[in-house]
Amino acid sequence: MADRDADAARIRACAPGGVALLIIDMINGLDFDGGDVLQPKAEAAADVVLGLRRDADRLGVPTVYVNDNFGAWHSERSRIVAACGSAEKPGRELVAKMAPRDGDYFVIKPQFSGFYATNLPVLLPKLGATRLVLTGLAADICVLFTAADAHMRAYELWTPRDAVASEDDRRADWALSIMAQSLGADCRGTTEVTLADWVGTGDRAP
Repeated sequence: MADRDADAARIRACAPGGVALLIIDMINGLDFDGGDVLQPKAEAAADVVLGLRRDADRLGVPTVYVNDNFGAWHSERSRIVAACGSAEKPGRELVAKMAPRDGDYFVIKPQFSGFYATNLPVLLPKLGATRLVLTGLAADICVLFTAADAHMRAYELWTPRDAVASEDDRRADWALSIMAQSLGADCRGTTEVTLADWVGTGDRAP
């Protein structure tokens, strides 16, 4: 029991500034209509997300992958990564680049929102997370739905506009506008604000 309590305390303490980095649907084979349009945008966003992940490692911020199960109800993390990264998938290089590490958390979602029918609402409080950095695909679908559910649960949000992507740039801008105006999200890009800035803001909060 003592070991269990110590482990729980360690987990609760691992979100400096209350911040967790969420990477949404970046483990993705891109084998769908419009995937060819999304691919270069996803790869550009991936470079930014990897920079945020490196900063998260340096700062001690937990990284949480939140990924679709693509209708494979018996699937789990390793199967999803293997299936999306297989040789015939257009997104295999994206998957190789973005593959989760052993220390990353991995939440499987069955629908658009990362909060719907997943363990994310249980995990985030255990991490001590009250402020989320939302990144990934697609800005106008899964990122937006996750942001809406996070807002209803009173999480503070930063959705860096250069760390998300959609097939249609206009829809991405529309989604970011909703997140900023209706959900109170900070949508500045990573050239305007850094993860260290955001963590520091949380550390100074009353």
